Amino acid sequence: MKIVFLGAGNLATNLAHALYQHNHSIVQVYSRTIENASQLAKKIYAKPIDTIQDLNKQADLYILSLKDDALYEIIPRLPDIPAVFVHTAGSVPMSIFEGAVKNYGVFYPLQTFNKTRIVGFSEIPVFLEANTSDNYKMIEELACQISSEVQPANSDDRLSIHVAAVFACNFTNFMFVGADEILQKHNLSFHHLKPLIQETFAKVQQSPPAEVQTGPAVRADSQTIQTHLNILSDSGMWQKLYRFVSDRIVEYYNTGNEKR
Repeated sequence: MKIVFLGAGNLATNLAHALYQHNHSIVQVYSRTIENASQLAKKIYAKPIDTIQDLNKQADLYILSLKDDALYEIIPRLPDIPAVFVHTAGSVPMSIFEGAVKNYGVFYPLQTFNKTRIVGFSEIPVFLEANTSDNYKMIEELACQISSEVQPANSDDRLSIHVAAVFACNFTNFMFVGADEILQKHNLSFHHLKPLIQETFAKVQQSPPAEVQTGPAVRADSQTIQTHLNILSDSGMWQKLYRFVSDRIVEYYNTGNEKR
């Protein structure tokens, strides 16, 4: 299959590598800057471009892996050709394509990506949506080549998945940022927490998260919570965040299900 990527960021880099490794031809990579386009294009033997007018109009599939705001800007400028266009966003509805192109859908891999760490797609869930059954079949066949976890998800379901992913991934990582800063203030290493982090994530692989919550807040241990807040008195934002999250955990586990 001949594929054009619009976008050269974290997700585009990983997805382009996966498709290239499955013998698909990535004919072009578009980015607003030719430097970014070239960085990805040279790794998958594609042509870099930095203007929409230069898009190759002979491809089978155009994958828009762009920031959400950029999708609203770029889609009205797409060429009127019979190829299939998909975006990879979790929070943008498929209907964004309506009136711009005839064949379209969504190809949403649920994972956190980074350009410098190419991940395997075999176990990454890929959620699909398309405006026709034929278009769905096309992108489903493609997705099944790289992932064993492929399923349909409409725009509303995908948005819920995306919100949940922010809690599970982005917010969790920000907690790691806080932990690291707290330890650095005392000349201690984040490395000490890694076995604890690994065990925490191992537990939720086997049990519902609500059943494996631990810590002083789930016990409503106000004395320990106050001791921690005192230690964080010079930490500004982290003290506020500790208090807010601890209060929510106390409410969740000690005031009944009606609060959930």
